[in-house]
Amino acid sequence: MTEPAFVPLGVAVLSVSDTRTLETDTSGALIVSRLEEAGHRVVFRGIEKDELSAIRSRVGECCSNPEVDVVLVTGGTGVTRRDVTPEAIEPLVTKLIPGFGELFRWIS
Repeated sequence: MTEPAFVPLGVAVLSVSDTRTLETDTSGALIVSRLEEAGHRVVFRGIEKDELSAIRSRVGECCSNPEVDVVLVTGGTGVTRRDVTPEAIEPLVTKLIPGFGELFRWIS
């Protein structure tokens, strides 16, 4: 059986933080680095404040970009009132993968 050909994805990477900048966003930088090493294209990288409407708007813009196949969001997932990433993106999710988040948290 022949392996299917690798198809690079266009990826948007959004970090949610009230304190980070592109220069200090180590998690976003690591994600970008790993994506590029794997052969994918980073179409967008940005930082958004931890505000529900701002996050939802930015993710919506990324989803509307025909060059973007996947949107990865990091940060803003703590348990304080300021951490609203899950609530912001929930209505935008097109494919829910139960257990995936738990696996990521367990590994990290």
